[in-house]
Amino acid sequence: MKGITGNAALIATTDEETGSATSKEFIKEISAKAKAVLVLEATLNGKVKTGRKGTAMYQVKIHGKASHAGLEPEKGINATTEIAHAVLAIAAMENPAHGTTVVPTTLRAGNTTNTVPDLAVLDIDIRSYSMADLQRVDAAIKALKPVNAGTRYEVTGGFNRPPLETSSTMALYERAEKVAQSLGMPPLGHASVGGASDGNFAAATGAQVLDGLGAVGDGAHAAHEWVDISTLEDRSKLLHALIKDLLNE
Repeated sequence: MKGITGNAALIATTDEETGSATSKEFIKEISAKAKAVLVLEATLNGKVKTGRKGTAMYQVKIHGKASHAGLEPEKGINATTEIAHAVLAIAAMENPAHGTTVVPTTLRAGNTTNTVPDLAVLDIDIRSYSMADLQRVDAAIKALKPVNAGTRYEVTGGFNRPPLETSSTMALYERAEKVAQSLGMPPLGHASVGGASDGNFAAATGAQVLDGLGAVGDGAHAAHEWVDISTLEDRSKLLHALIKDLLNE
């Protein structure tokens, strides 16, 4: 890039889908010093992403007491029955008005078909555009009370990513639109989405962020997931021109 000054860092991580446990602090360290953070997550039908939900992940373990399901079930404390109450209580914590989803996901309980289960384990995925609502759900999950007083709840987990808010993205989005126009490209458009990315961490440091600058396609995480390879050249040109524009500032 002749005549251009400044530095660009490329960070490629392998643990984003599981919460970026090993890369989060490094991403935040680099982002805090950056003029701009460009995230090469996939587009939304060609649109860049200017908002993302924050995420939290929890696991609820319910401890009961095992006994023979045929001979003396009354001597046991059924963790499966108790987890059923917990699932309904947790699902009711959602708040559609704030885009807050509270989804019980994987569930494991019991050991054998003829034993009253002494342990049940539930995983929960929570997402919201509102940090206040994530805090509300956090408090509610940690305050869960047993229906059967003989059971014991063990709650682990917590916040993973804060929301990516438009206050951190719109300035770069408007700049990207001008760059796209200079290249003769149609308007990019932008959207807020439910999935989170490492851009959430970058924005939390105070960095300006623009997400969804990657491939055009559909079917994220599905068996039919695909990328339109005919768009890759234009997306690469856009990224190149945007980086040059930022470095020339």
